[in-house]
Amino acid sequence: MSLRSLLKTLFLFILVFQTIYCGAQISGVIIDEKAIPLEYGTATLYMTSDSSLVTGVITDASGTFVISDLKNENYYLEVSFIGYNSVRISDILITKQNSSVDLGEIGLSLGTKLDEVVIQADRAAVVNKIDRQVYETKNFQNSQGGSATDVLKNLPSVTIDGQGEINVRGSSGFVVLLNGKPIQGSAEALMSQFPANAIERIELITAPSAKYDPEGKAGIINIITKKGIAEGAFAQVNVKGGLPSIETYGNEKVHQRYGIDGTYNLRKEKYNISLGGSYQRNDKGGRREGDVYTIINDTLTQFPSSGERSFDEVNYSGRFTLDLTPDPKNSYSLGLYAGKRSKDRLADITYYDNHKVTPAVNGERISTFQYYNHNLRKRKGDFALGSFDYNHAFDNQSNLSASVLYEYTLLGGPTVNQNLGEPNHDILYQDEYNTNDNPLNGLRFSVDYRLQPFSFGRIETGYQYRSLLHKGDFVYQRRTDYNDDFELIPAFSSEVDLERIIHSGYVQLTGGKDNIEYAAGIRAEAVARTFDLRDKANTIDTTYLNDYLKFFPSASIQYTFENNTKLKLSYSKRVERTTTFKMNPFPEREHSETLEQGDPTLQPEFIDLVELGVSRSFDGGNSIFATAYFRDVKNVVNRVNTIYNDTILNRIYSNVGDARSFGLEVGAQIKPTKQWSNFIGFNVYNYSIQGAYDNEVIDQVSTIYSINANASYDFWKTASAQFTFNYLSARNTAQGEDSRFYSPNLSLRKTFLNNRLTALLQWQNIDMGLLSTNEQRITTSRAGSFYTTTNYIYEVDMIVLNLSYTFKNGKNKSRFIDSEFGKREF
Repeated sequence: MSLRSLLKTLFLFILVFQTIYCGAQISGVIIDEKAIPLEYGTATLYMTSDSSLVTGVITDASGTFVISDLKNENYYLEVSFIGYNSVRISDILITKQNSSVDLGEIGLSLGTKLDEVVIQADRAAVVNKIDRQVYETKNFQNSQGGSATDVLKNLPSVTIDGQGEINVRGSSGFVVLLNGKPIQGSAEALMSQFPANAIERIELITAPSAKYDPEGKAGIINIITKKGIAEGAFAQVNVKGGLPSIETYGNEKVHQRYGIDGTYNLRKEKYNISLGGSYQRNDKGGRREGDVYTIINDTLTQFPSSGERSFDEVNYSGRFTLDLTPDPKNSYSLGLYAGKRSKDRLADITYYDNHKVTPAVNGERISTFQYYNHNLRKRKGDFALGSFDYNHAFDNQSNLSASVLYEYTLLGGPTVNQNLGEPNHDILYQDEYNTNDNPLNGLRFSVDYRLQPFSFGRIETGYQYRSLLHKGDFVYQRRTDYNDDFELIPAFSSEVDLERIIHSGYVQLTGGKDNIEYAAGIRAEAVARTFDLRDKANTIDTTYLNDYLKFFPSASIQYTFENNTKLKLSYSKRVERTTTFKMNPFPEREHSETLEQGDPTLQPEFIDLVELGVSRSFDGGNSIFATAYFRDVKNVVNRVNTIYNDTILNRIYSNVGDARSFGLEVGAQIKPTKQWSNFIGFNVYNYSIQGAYDNEVIDQVSTIYSINANASYDFWKTASAQFTFNYLSARNTAQGEDSRFYSPNLSLRKTFLNNRLTALLQWQNIDMGLLSTNEQRITTSRAGSFYTTTNYIYEVDMIVLNLSYTFKNGKNKSRFIDSEFGKREF
């Protein structure tokens, strides 16, 4: 059966089932004064005869609630939401002739004591739901004025290593959603430039349901931007400035950290206009110390090194969104986003004692040589994208939504690699220049339909089309004299074209009864991947195909006990697709001692996720949760090393086997006093890789853990302090180990002018010359072949001042779009 026939059959089945089955139930949609659905609203049902409680339910993202399996009785319903006046609906009669009562839209108005509620209420740092953990960013003041990356550092299952790589439960494979919209771009690129000030909360969906795209072996991170319900205007400007570096490491340039971002929002009854702009300069100083040796024909070549490794990063962009709501049933949204970004990595390294020894074991030195390597890698990206969304609500509480997004991104950037004399840098041994242009076109279209509620729950179905066309022109040139012209190196130069078409459809059921919530679904995905590869010498012209049709089931169930303890069990099947860079087999000169290349036959990773969790809330804002999880990965992709020549290693992305993780994640919010609040997260897991590469057996097993701690103290209503500590233990890789990595941080916050002006002083990467903060050693080896170890040391004791000023009172309703395709390749 074809995918189209399958989806058609499933859809017809749902429609038929909907028409023949309907149990005794009461349903409705809770909205605010502006007809905006209120998620997490409460609908509580009582018996009219004795006012006894029957049950209570919580609304979903569309504000919808369904109360099922009701007896033929007379009821009344109380609807509430924090900060709003409650509404009571009486005389709701259930009979055989009237077994399904649709209350339609139930409007709530703002309460007269809203301001008092907001000031006195304490939000939990984390809220556990059946399919996700929800983290309120206001509890992590150390992230304010920074980026989304600074928010993520506080989450128990998230770690960020010395290279800036973000991992969820030890895996960098996860998908980013922005207000529920899928972003296929690089997570690191998105997080580093998205202002933390614009984020309301972050949702960590570790075992996603079938309604979500199955990509991402570690699950999904959903960024929810700040929203408001008040009509009027809102404007805010955030300015950041960093003090001069305390530790410069002798770097060539003075590192700079400053930026500004602003948001303006105008909302009226039927439209909402949002404008935003951002400019950020985030340099990072540092150095690296390395030692490498290779063994070829019983000759050992060793080349220790030390020198600068720093980054200059600039991001600026502009956003525009127009939302139209002509009537309560229809809404439209148009979004535009464009900008530029660049990241320059400078590695000026001295190889100070190159020598050869033969025989390799206990031999004599036969040569000695030293040189200086200037390496500058520029990575640039210009992008423009647009999206259009439509939503229609039917009278029977069903809902139809459609979305289309188009993106054009131009990726590229040269790498300069010069091997020079030492100490005389005027001597040129080798001058290499490799560059590339990577135009990328991406299109995503999706349509989703939520059926009217049944007594057992709600059914959703949908279809998604995604296309990606990524072309690359890679040019590698070399010269050995400043007076010579660069010559093309055909063996390193190529043209690649990647085209990927994905059709997918899903069916999802969500519901609940009494204290039980459940969700189950299945997604079918048909993928057609074409990878064309050509070299500049016109000797290679090959096409690699990878097509498949797979099903991705998911299921979750959660039970809530009377003492507010929740127990949940979840399963999800996922896929991790490869990027163009990881499939290009032509080497790229990363720096003097390293070439980097991909594998055109690279297979996607397929993942099974299972988790069992328990959570409990206590009085006084205290809570605790624990989640045990298991992740099984087939075709795991790792970067492995081979010897290219006596002084150059070749890093290759390859499917090296299978990987498994058994882990336990624990988080707790503890408030000893009203002013003092603590949030701590701990994650420990056993990680193993079994497989083979280049006739070498890979069998790595280790136990890895991480700690993210956060302590806040309010001196008075307008001043507070927060200390955070992030620690990641050593972890194994396919051929070695990455060392531990940690970072302490302190921030002081003070508000002025009736909370319009907020000043935040941050002391990042506290070290004071006493610790080894922001430092990580990466080691790989192969017995009798090579050994490499590099210690990356990045800037510490950074002082940054952030100022935020609100020009108009109101709430931020901005809902900007972001890159779905290009950032993944950046």
